[in-house]
Amino acid sequence: MKKIPTCLMLLLATVSVMAQTGYTPSPENIKAREAFQQARFGMFIHWGLSSVLGDGEWVMQNENIPVKDYTKLQRAFNPVDFNAKTWVDIAKGAGMKYITLITRHHDGFSNFDTKQSNWSIMNTPYKRDIVKELADECHKQGIKICFYYSLLDWYRDDYPYETGKTGKGTGRTKKSNYASYLAFMKSQLTELLTNYGEVSAIWFDGHWDQLDNDHDKTLQSKIDWKYEEIYSLIHQLQPQCLIGNNHHLSPISGEDFQMFERDLPGENKGGLSGQAISTLPLETCETLNGAWGFNIKDNNYKSPKQLVDYLVRAAGYGANFLLNVGPMPNGEIQPEFVERLAKVGEWTSVYGETIYGTKGGFIRPQEWGAVTEKGNKTYLHLLKFQDDKFLLKIPQGFKTAKWFKNGSPIKFQKLDSGYYVFDLANVDKNELDYVIELER
Repeated sequence: MKKIPTCLMLLLATVSVMAQTGYTPSPENIKAREAFQQARFGMFIHWGLSSVLGDGEWVMQNENIPVKDYTKLQRAFNPVDFNAKTWVDIAKGAGMKYITLITRHHDGFSNFDTKQSNWSIMNTPYKRDIVKELADECHKQGIKICFYYSLLDWYRDDYPYETGKTGKGTGRTKKSNYASYLAFMKSQLTELLTNYGEVSAIWFDGHWDQLDNDHDKTLQSKIDWKYEEIYSLIHQLQPQCLIGNNHHLSPISGEDFQMFERDLPGENKGGLSGQAISTLPLETCETLNGAWGFNIKDNNYKSPKQLVDYLVRAAGYGANFLLNVGPMPNGEIQPEFVERLAKVGEWTSVYGETIYGTKGGFIRPQEWGAVTEKGNKTYLHLLKFQDDKFLLKIPQGFKTAKWFKNGSPIKFQKLDSGYYVFDLANVDKNELDYVIELER
């Protein structure tokens, strides 16, 4: 394959983005997108004040807890067992390349040392900036750090809660003021992008609060979020920093990657997707059990097999997999999560080459598995099969077929129809994934 010069790749990528959104990313941003696409696997961390109640990160909304009562939790949040190195080690051991951390969720509580509000971790008994500690450890260990930031707020009076879908039961009566709230958000984002070293992405969430539903993709937000101001500020402070917005819509001007919540691109099993897929880098996020934040009653843990399947299928779509953990209020990632991530790490230590830096295959993921490609190699991930023969139509020719794990050759036959038949007899059917490597 003829190698395309880097400068030409940057030009083509820039033209593609301009054609789609009218936004012109910087060369640093284009380079960061490429690195993001190669990462394929990241850790999402939902954690903060809400963890104290052990009922998920939406507990303030779900239980209609008034602000005056919810603030009492600030004196109870003391995560004495938090250790940034342990968290990063767990992510790294699983084969994850980046971490996306909640800096501020919908309850408005900031996990960092902000000068914009007293509603932060610095006014708890703990009094430590866990965002800085984790960012510093990520930088030390070569893991990218990304920051989740909520656009909506159930705590502040100036957020336009009157027109929002959520936060109606938290006792606010003062008239909102979005100009004030916008200034607050921009000041906090400036802190996050000034005081914590290089930030690889800002992950926004909450746009959907100002929509009547998540299904009609033609709906317009009830407020003008002033995204141009917010996005321009981020790109000015750190040009390489990618911006994604979990608005459940196709990307808008200024955004650098597209995310899908609890769905693979093009699917809508979770009911939040259905939007068109862009040419931007893609990411899908899912939970290790059923909850995002710590839920003491949620024992519905996904198996290592389910997690590997999701990771492989995401890569088959050309997307990253952002897998969430909800640490306990003491700061520990619960052992059930750690055990499963370690098992996934055993898989990535062997098969990581077949997902990192790959692109989606010549065919979309199927019931049997998925295809990834890199250079002159194609990887057939057989996630679900029982037969001794595997039949697949492959558009490009190849010279050899072998098992990726041990390099042993696989017998195959090409049919006149363009289909290939692979001989899989005598294969142990108890592996998490079987990867056939085809080399052109």
